[in-house]
Amino acid sequence: MRSAGQAHDAASLWDIATPSRRGRLPGVSMAGFRARTTDPVDLGVVPYPAVTVAVDLGDAPLAVDDVSGRRQNGSVVVGLASVGVRGRGRDVECLQVRLSPPVAHAVLGAGAELGASVVSLDDLWGRDAARTQEQLRAARSWEERFAIAEAALVRRYEAGRAVEPEVAFVWGQMVTNLGGVRVERLAAEIGWSRKRLWSRFRAQIGLPPKRAAQLVRFDHAAHRLAAGHSAAQVAAETGYVDQSHLHRDVVTFAGVTPTAVGIAPWLAVDDVAWASPAYLSRYLSKS
Repeated sequence: MRSAGQAHDAASLWDIATPSRRGRLPGVSMAGFRARTTDPVDLGVVPYPAVTVAVDLGDAPLAVDDVSGRRQNGSVVVGLASVGVRGRGRDVECLQVRLSPPVAHAVLGAGAELGASVVSLDDLWGRDAARTQEQLRAARSWEERFAIAEAALVRRYEAGRAVEPEVAFVWGQMVTNLGGVRVERLAAEIGWSRKRLWSRFRAQIGLPPKRAAQLVRFDHAAHRLAAGHSAAQVAAETGYVDQSHLHRDVVTFAGVTPTAVGIAPWLAVDDVAWASPAYLSRYLSKS
């Protein structure tokens, strides 16, 4: 179980800024991070049911490694269920944007290729990435940075290709039910075959439907573990058959045990960086 002291120690490493108003795009959340220490930062990323964009604003390049050991320097996009991702750097300063998968499909122009990968933002946005980063670096406040980022996201969302309504509906049902859904029932509800739903969902969201639902459930469990609840209690409350089932899912998604997830520094700042009156609102997409 994580102690309050451990959470405080992890959170105290960062100055965190959040927008003062709700953004124009549902399914998008942002936070600004600046390290309070000049010591090197080495942070493991816990998988999350959103596509994460990290815009590097520091003087020294941010290095992000994936499970294969491949490294991306600078601004990156971390796909759904990317396991073994670590961020490393010194004097880290970055803007982090979380995009629900339906929004990410339009904003980033990517789906299946972002399922479990880390790619350079430059590779997805081209010159627009460089222009946006220049504007963000020149901004005088985090509020100005949030406004610049939002404008870029809205512009690309409106020019992008939306996911099919049926796919957006299925994702929304997974989120609303914290992953506790049957894919067959959802396919029947939208009038699609299971095979068609699997194919279209994976192409547009980045994961097969069953794994996407498992990721949503894992995220709910991970936050319960980070709040200090025992693995047995979390397993019982989040729809797992038993504690062993929870353990297997946590190892599959995070590569570590439930105990390690419970003290993960990546989750220790969530109450500040991603605080929301409705836990699910940050995942839901515009329909």
